[in-house]
Amino acid sequence: MEQVKQPLGKVAFEAAEPVEKKQAKQPANRNLRKLVRDMVEKIMNTLFFVCGMVAILAVLLITGYMIVSGLPAIQQIGVVDFLFGTEWASTAAEPKFGILPFILTSVWGTLGAIVIGVPIGLLTAVFLSKVASPKVAGVVRPAVELLAGIPSVVYGLIGMMVLVPAMMDIFNLNNGTCLLAAILVLAIMILPSIISVSETALNAVPKEYEEASLALGATQIETIFKVSIPAAKSGIVAGVVLGVGRAIGEAMAVMMVAGNVANMPSLFKSVTFLTTAVAKEMSYASGLQRQALFSIALVLFCFIMLINALLNFVLKKGDNHE
Repeated sequence: MEQVKQPLGKVAFEAAEPVEKKQAKQPANRNLRKLVRDMVEKIMNTLFFVCGMVAILAVLLITGYMIVSGLPAIQQIGVVDFLFGTEWASTAAEPKFGILPFILTSVWGTLGAIVIGVPIGLLTAVFLSKVASPKVAGVVRPAVELLAGIPSVVYGLIGMMVLVPAMMDIFNLNNGTCLLAAILVLAIMILPSIISVSETALNAVPKEYEEASLALGATQIETIFKVSIPAAKSGIVAGVVLGVGRAIGEAMAVMMVAGNVANMPSLFKSVTFLTTAVAKEMSYASGLQRQALFSIALVLFCFIMLINALLNFVLKKGDNHE
């Protein structure tokens, strides 16, 4: 028996020894994994911080460049003469650099595009999110996405070949390139941004909100307009902001249908937007004329920043009241 027990004790000791070593290795492995995880987390945090700083730095560089390039002409021409002058004749013997027609045209053109495009875009988003069957939505949604992928020059070409002659026939005009044609083109161009972002916001509204409204006796339409849309307001406003940004910054399509004449804005007159004023003359501009074009770009930049800040202020104010 003793001869039998002795080998068994040895076997038990030899079997227990690897277990102890394994238990000793486990804390080391855990520490190594924790160290690697901490390093990865620090690297990713650093990467995110650098990316954020790059975005901020890009905005600051663009802002600084626009200010440095745009202020000299404004100082030389005069703030009042530049911003409130009604005549633009940059190549005349006695050049004049009044951009008030450009500013007012951009304002009215953007407002017109919003008045037409926002209701259509919002109602289309409601249709896709709350009303349409999956089959119908599967047909309409790709069409909306296709609108977003069409280049600006194609919009301008179609507007020039189809919309401009139609304006001449419908309103009996000698020239169909006018502010109204530009507004209609811009209204179509901002639809994809408004529809896609608004639909996403409406889909994110909790179903419990709508079910509770329906349980209280509200109809589907009442639920959509009194519950779903208010709940998705921030996303809808974000879509409108994107649409407004595209409307203000569009140049190529507008240049092809607006006429590019420095007139005060009128629906049936050829006009020039801030963007087209820069685009049509930059290729041959020099001296003070070139500096004035940079000043127009600075005004456009400030205009976009002001509208974004105003919309965000209105949105936050509405959220605080709620």
